[in-house]
Amino acid sequence: MNTDEFRPGPLDQAAVETREDVLVFTTEPLTEDVEVTGRVRAVLFAATDGPSTDWVARLCNVDEDGVSLDVADGIVRVRAAAPGEAAEHVVDLWSTSIVFKAGHRIRVQVTSGNFPRWDRNLNTGEPEESATTARTARQQLFHDPARPSRIVLPVVPVP
Repeated sequence: MNTDEFRPGPLDQAAVETREDVLVFTTEPLTEDVEVTGRVRAVLFAATDGPSTDWVARLCNVDEDGVSLDVADGIVRVRAAAPGEAAEHVVDLWSTSIVFKAGHRIRVQVTSGNFPRWDRNLNTGEPEESATTARTARQQLFHDPARPSRIVLPVVPVP
């Protein structure tokens, strides 16, 4: 096992965020500090053309120099009720406690896998432990008034 792949602590996300299969959403620079303490979730309205897929979300802190560091991430494995049909999926990013400093930006990445961080999904619906066939899935993420994909941050009010 290459231990470089599993280094602890926040890692620069520059290479990840240039990938075509990673969507990136970023706030404007914050005008004041924002404390986030508690359970973080991503609510994704998404569709896949496959019988199964994964949805991965990652919360990042982007400093004044544009360096994006991961804060929390999570994954949900789903079985498509009807391929191509939008469904709501909640990705649990677990808990964190961080102050996003004024001048920093909050960033969210959304993708459909992150091997070797998470086990791979071959997008076929075959049992993961015995699957041998892989297929490329066509994914859609929706973010409109009827299907409001979003990150849910437990923001601590400023006293």
